[in-house]
Amino acid sequence: MLSHPDGLKYVKSHEYVRVEGDVAVIGITAFAADQLGDVTFVELPKVGANFKNEQKFGVIESVKSVSDLFMPLSGEVIAVNEELNSEPELVNADCYNKGWMLKVKMADAKELDSAMDAEQYKKFIAE
Repeated sequence: MLSHPDGLKYVKSHEYVRVEGDVAVIGITAFAADQLGDVTFVELPKVGANFKNEQKFGVIESVKSVSDLFMPLSGEVIAVNEELNSEPELVNADCYNKGWMLKVKMADAKELDSAMDAEQYKKFIAE
């Protein structure tokens, strides 16, 4: 069964956010990784890039498809998971820890008020 940890925020485009102070750690959910199948490539922005909520920030490729990645909140990229360049499969193996994608300094944490908690996300993907 796929895990969707409590304490994270989830958005309809299947990204999660783990809030650490004024920093958001962003990646894709286990559901999204499972739907994609084996991830073969992840294209992420450079540190210093600024994004608005719901803006495309990258691309993820798998053996099945190519999908856009969308920002769950506005902010500036302060770190990118460089390990995904050589080990994109970390997204499948451990999306919530080793497979994280970005760390973003949040412009407005209130943007997450509309995001789902784990229970709401489980209901959303069951529909």
